[in-house]
Amino acid sequence: MAVFTPVTLDDVHQWIKQFPLGKPTALRGIASGIENSNFFLDTERGEYVLTIFENLSFAQLPFYLQLMRHLADRQILVPAPIASHDGELIVALHGKPAAIVTKLEGSSQLAPQAVHCTEVGAMLARMHLAGRDYPLHQPNLRGLDWWTATAPQVLPHLSASNADLLQTEMQFQQAFAASDTYRQLQTGPVHADLFRNNVMFDGDRLTGFFDFYFAGCDTWLFDVAVTVNDWCIDLATGVLDVARVRALLDAYQRVRPFTEAEQSAWQPMLRAGALRFWLSRLYDYYQPREAEMLTPHDPTHFERILRERIATLAPKLF
Repeated sequence: MAVFTPVTLDDVHQWIKQFPLGKPTALRGIASGIENSNFFLDTERGEYVLTIFENLSFAQLPFYLQLMRHLADRQILVPAPIASHDGELIVALHGKPAAIVTKLEGSSQLAPQAVHCTEVGAMLARMHLAGRDYPLHQPNLRGLDWWTATAPQVLPHLSASNADLLQTEMQFQQAFAASDTYRQLQTGPVHADLFRNNVMFDGDRLTGFFDFYFAGCDTWLFDVAVTVNDWCIDLATGVLDVARVRALLDAYQRVRPFTEAEQSAWQPMLRAGALRFWLSRLYDYYQPREAEMLTPHDPTHFERILRERIATLAPKLF
């Protein structure tokens, strides 16, 4: 979340008449994140989040917004998209696709303990199960095909050591994705970006997952790996905190038991989750876009995590 497309309260006054939300009373840009333009929007009817999509198209967006609606209808705690008077979830603003969703209560838990990881693991499993009958399909747009296309763009910027790491890991992940074990993994809609700042808590009570705009259809295990790589680590070193890992995995397992194939794939998938975000951060760092409010992420954070996942075996799934 950032602000690439400036929007004023005056801009919104006319535009919001398409929605059953009354008059807008306040609009504040959100600085965190790097993909879309996001604003907290207050109206006569309540508090919402307005997003202007900078990369996703009108054709791609129904997958994400209808997935959120699908999950919300099944009691998964996610922001609910607001339809216009015409029933549309996506309406152009400044020539770009835009949407309004409900604002979750609470705040992000940036120093999670085992109790928070338990809540996240259980909700993640419930979300995966709730998505089984979601009728739309879209691949993870930041999956292996994107890694393969992006790696050559960042390689010229890397040190010899990091270039070797990237090329070696790409070869490993391509072979893993072609394996029988990978083909046996459970798949469906995944969040694919469930970091600490994309989950809300009120104390120890989880109040919702949000920012589904990297979602896609992928292995459920990839979603778990991405989540563990953020929620269950020492941020300075990337080393896994066993107590938090165990809390998250055990809570997930109680809702949706892991399979033997997933057990076999766990270490490679943790590496895949680290590679995906190392690559994207390298790309954002070396191919920056202009924005009014933008804080680029440090690529070395996920380089450390990837090296740690290669060097050290993680706790087993079960």
